[in-house]
Amino acid sequence: MLDVCLLGTGGMMPLHYRYLTSLLLRYNGSTLMIDCGEGTQMALRKAGFSPNPIDVICFTHYHGDHISGLPGILLSMGNAERTEPLTLIGPKGLERVVNMLRVIAPELPFPVIYEEFGGTQADYFLNGYRIHAFRVQHNVPCYAYTVSIERKGRFDADRAKALGIPLKFWNRLQHGETMEKDGIVYTPDMVMGPDRKGLKVLYVTDTRPTPGIVEQAKGADLMICEGMYGDPEKLGHVKDFKHMLMQEGAEMARRAGVSELWFTHYSPAMNNPQEYLPVLREIFPNTVVPRDGYRKELVFEEDEAPSA
Repeated sequence: MLDVCLLGTGGMMPLHYRYLTSLLLRYNGSTLMIDCGEGTQMALRKAGFSPNPIDVICFTHYHGDHISGLPGILLSMGNAERTEPLTLIGPKGLERVVNMLRVIAPELPFPVIYEEFGGTQADYFLNGYRIHAFRVQHNVPCYAYTVSIERKGRFDADRAKALGIPLKFWNRLQHGETMEKDGIVYTPDMVMGPDRKGLKVLYVTDTRPTPGIVEQAKGADLMICEGMYGDPEKLGHVKDFKHMLMQEGAEMARRAGVSELWFTHYSPAMNNPQEYLPVLREIFPNTVVPRDGYRKELVFEEDEAPSA
């Protein structure tokens, strides 16, 4: 199970009724955040979460509405006497940018690990999350992320017995280890079935539509996409500033065949993004236009409740 919470849904500046875009993912006791704009501490609290359990924070780019809330998050963690390391992932310049922000949070009781990347893509595997960053089209270097939870095949106990594999090796084989006894080597593939379908979330914001986004979205259980504006008359504006209309995001979701689409990063000038929902569902029926704190638990395919 993967718990997904869209903490804030605003772009550019926080409003009293809409915090800046930030996403929280929780899986198997680990918490991952993507983007951390001004006021994210408040969004966390309002949604019922604490910053202290966060293990990893990924950044799409370094505009203020995506990173300026980090010093407050770090201070909150430090005040909670956290000692576990925090991993930060982002495009080149991450450590330099964070160090400038940390002028007001210079001393922390926990280590900060920096993972910087460049080029067109990067991959990480941390705490059960398979994280893939890929370049999108904004007016500064900006990346979208897919976060996947992989699922191994089932352990075949009958086959393990038939092969005479000692019981004490079973658990270690399930976890990918190779074992040996009396000159006989036992490998995981001898007792593990094919990989099962996992879970995949795509988070993409501050970009024009690109073929790469559609390609990366394929197979996603959830696509979270910027919806800067819903008025088609704003098309020239979003093209100039390298953003997109909600209709463009819905079209990408349709082409990719994702399971569900959420929008985020609404312009402060868009008071009621939900008014565009009927039009968006004509393009992609399983569309949600969330408010802050919108949350869902994604479950593995075979764990879904049977239909009535």
